[in-house]
Amino acid sequence: MLKGKTVVLGVTGSVAAYKMAGVASALTKRGCEVHVIMTKNATNFINPIAFESLTNTKCLVETFDRNFQFHVAHVSLAKKADCMLISPASANVIGKIAGGIADDMLTTTVMACKSPVMIAPAMNTNMFTNPIVQDNLKKLESYGYEMIQPAEGYLACGDTGAGKMPEPEVLVQYIERAIAMPKDLLGKEILVTAGPTREAIDPVRYITNHSSGKMGYAIAKMAMLRGAKVTLVSGPTSETVPMFVDVISIESARDMYDAVIGNKAGKDIIIKAAAVADYTPETVADQKMKKKDGDMSIPLTRTKDILKELGDTKEEQQFLCGFSMETENMLENSRKKLEKKHIDMIVANNLKVEGAGFNTNTNVVTLITKDEEKALPKMNKEEVASAILDFIIERE
Repeated sequence: MLKGKTVVLGVTGSVAAYKMAGVASALTKRGCEVHVIMTKNATNFINPIAFESLTNTKCLVETFDRNFQFHVAHVSLAKKADCMLISPASANVIGKIAGGIADDMLTTTVMACKSPVMIAPAMNTNMFTNPIVQDNLKKLESYGYEMIQPAEGYLACGDTGAGKMPEPEVLVQYIERAIAMPKDLLGKEILVTAGPTREAIDPVRYITNHSSGKMGYAIAKMAMLRGAKVTLVSGPTSETVPMFVDVISIESARDMYDAVIGNKAGKDIIIKAAAVADYTPETVADQKMKKKDGDMSIPLTRTKDILKELGDTKEEQQFLCGFSMETENMLENSRKKLEKKHIDMIVANNLKVEGAGFNTNTNVVTLITKDEEKALPKMNKEEVASAILDFIIERE
């Protein structure tokens, strides 16, 4: 998703500067063209050659470096950048940018940059909480700079508190959110469900299914990258929660029902990708009573149909999308569900098709509306998620 993008990294005089080698490396591996600008103080913590070795581009320190391919380096880089990240950002550089001071390569490039600029402060916790620094951060935020909050913990100076530079992967995800995808869902609110549910038989055992949650999580991530405000209602899964997504964790089908119905108001798009159990055991007390009568079976009752409830109470502006997992008559059965549940779209797949179904990184689906069918080839689940969102956007 970052292939072909240009990212400028600004590194300032902080002991955390060495961590930026990990950011530069990760971005380069993702196909980015990475340019690093260092302040003179930053070179005391990490050598520019380290960044040059990782990025295959010249690391800039001097404003008037004559051995550079562009005529006016700070302007050329600012124009070329898809985004700029200043990390670790020292109190000194934050203050200079907030005051409009441009006296080195880094600060002059920032002043010339019209692409998104993110700032990740890293410093002693007392410096970070200093009212002057906080005022400067608020000032920059008011100008449209994005602030990345520092982590908390044990600092290099021996103090404990806020001021640690976030881990490289966190910074990469901020960059990914900023530039990976067009923001064609900006201003939209999306509710996505994912994963299985668990229906307790007793305190030890439960009924569940093989859903991994991969498809729902992929949809939530891709919608977030495209600018949507995403709420993810998730059953138990080992999938990593995407950053910048609001997650509601649930266990049972009843939990899922309550979370979805309780949060559906005002949502523009609702995508039910979770594999909710169709049946739940009767209460433990009821089971015990029946066992006293010699009945050792586990009586089941049908769970509430979340998708039909959504369709029956659909708001005017909402677009509802469900999933249909079949083993035979996929199109016919999916169309019946589309009509019965009064929804706008069904994503159908056949468990017998290679590369589709549970616990795979790929999927093979057909997108179905009242008037259309679009069969997609086997793709990874993030690609499938993007195709689903494209299809919805075109018809919403």
